[in-house]
Amino acid sequence: AIESGKPMILYFTGQWCVPCRIMKREVWADNQVASPVNSRFIPVSIDIDKPEHAAVLVRYNVGGAPVTIITDPQGNVLRWKSGGIGKSEFLQFLDE
Repeated sequence: AIESGKPMILYFTGQWCVPCRIMKREVWADNQVASPVNSRFIPVSIDIDKPEHAAVLVRYNVGGAPVTIITDPQGNVLRWKSGGIGKSEFLQFLDE
């Protein structure tokens, strides 16, 4: 992200998380979402159940899933959304 100058989208998820699975299928897989995400951001999916991600969870104070955070290229939080997000709300979140 620092090299590209692009902000990041951190998506905190878990295999057991039903709203996460719905978002993966109905939001992340949609071309109207994937296109702006991939062109304007560095997307990062973080499984909250993996021990190696513990430091990231602490840094961003994430205790559950789904959580979507937009950061600047250095990882400083710009916007934060907790819970499942539908496609139109997600697109609006990207443009705020």
